[in-house]
This record gives sequence, C-alpha cells and structure tokens, in this order.
Amino acid sequence: MKRFESKVAIVTGAGCVGAGWGNGRAMAVRLAEEGARVLAVDRDQTRLDETLSLAGDAAASITTCICDVTNAASVQAMVEACLRAYGVPDVLINNVGGSAAGGPVQLSEEAWDSQIDINLKSVFLACKYVLPHMVERKRGAIVNVASTSGLRWTGSAQVAYAASKAGVIHLSRVVAVQHAPDGVRVNTVVPGQLHTPMVEVRLAKQRSGGDVEALLASRVKRIPLGFMGDGRDTASAALYLASDEARFVTGTELIVDGGMTARCD
Repeated sequence: MKRFESKVAIVTGAGCVGAGWGNGRAMAVRLAEEGARVLAVDRDQTRLDETLSLAGDAAASITTCICDVTNAASVQAMVEACLRAYGVPDVLINNVGGSAAGGPVQLSEEAWDSQIDINLKSVFLACKYVLPHMVERKRGAIVNVASTSGLRWTGSAQVAYAASKAGVIHLSRVVAVQHAPDGVRVNTVVPGQLHTPMVEVRLAKQRSGGDVEALLASRVKRIPLGFMGDGRDTASAALYLASDEARFVTGTELIVDGGMTARCD
C-alpha cells in the first residue's frame, strides 16, 4: 500500500516560475505518486499545466485550482473546490512564498505589506479555512514551508522575507499546540539555499547581475555537504511530516539545508 493511499492533499504554490522541480511542484507530484489525490494550487494555470506534464501517470490524481492565497474569498473557494473534487483534505501544504531585497530603509512599505501577505497571511488563511474540516474529523497534517532566512542571517538583507518566514515557524508552533487535542499535526519544513528554477529566473538577476553560475558557486561554498539540494529534497521532508510515519511529530521544524545553519560563520 502506498504511503498516501486514499488521502486527500492540498498543495499551494504547486506551479513553478520556470522549468524543473520547484518545491511545490515536487511535493504535489510526489504526493500523487504515493497515492494521494491532490489539489494543486497556483495563481498561474500555465505553471500548473507544466506540473501536470511532469507528473506523468500521476497526473490522473491531480486536479488544478487557480487561487490568490492572499485573498480570503479565493482561499475559501479553493477549499470548496477540494471538497467537491475529493472531499475533506487530510494534508495541507502551504508553500507559497517569495523574497524581496532590502532592509527597513531600502524596502518600501508597499513591498513590506506584500511580503507579509504572500509569505505569512497566505499560511494563516489556508489554515483558517482548512482547519475546521480537519478538526471535525479529528485528524489532519499541515506542513508549512518557511526558510532558513527565518532562522538566521543568510547572506543578504531581506528583512520582510526573514520576518515573515520566522512568523511562519512560530505560527506553526502555536497552531500545533492549539490543535494537538484535535488530532491535527502542524510542522514546518525549513529549506536552505536550493537549486530550484527560482535561481535562474529571479535570484541571479537580483544578486549576481544575472550570472547564474556565480550565484550557484557562492551558495555551494556555504553548504557543508558541498552541493545544493533542490525541490525534491524539500518534498521528501514535507512528505515525511505529512505522513503517518510522523504521527508523534508536531510543532517542530525540519531543516533541509545541507548543514548551512549549523555553521557559525
């Protein structure tokens, strides 16, 4: 029997800004491959179509859904779409996020608000509208995706991103304790500096003048294991936390960074 046989899962951010395996795409496909029926959520249908094309035979177990996860009505509609397609979700993975460079002086108030909405409010809203269904059934697993930027300085000033991802970590702890008596587990995956399509499409332009190889080389130097992981590594961690194998695990973080945060430099 597959690990997620007969389970229903929602994965937000299940598209990807470029070709290849982003975190959400990898999680959605892996869940479907392991038996789950998956509502794959993104704001861009083209990105979701690319996810389906990479899923192969597992695409038959994936339904796509367009959603603005920063908007309450849109998130409510997302949950209703899951209920219609598959029923009550057993698993919720909140994966939407993005960074903006700058400290308090450089960052605009509008950019600050946008970062909080994308990275933190999105998690709050999904939990708000999924939790009542999980609580009613006395079971469920929520996995929120944060970042090592929410734990420590990671090489560049991105104050809103760091603050919002730290907020995701603590939101997860609070919700985990609150809903443990309801049979709902809540944990956080904390990815480090991964080689995902985001590197080529956005980060290299922001941080190394478009030189992808220079950015990758600078990142690898900071990782004790000596190589960069990718979205599939995040997916492996998330699926463990969402699975029955983690039945005694809640309110904690699983760091996926090749040892980077364990270093003191």
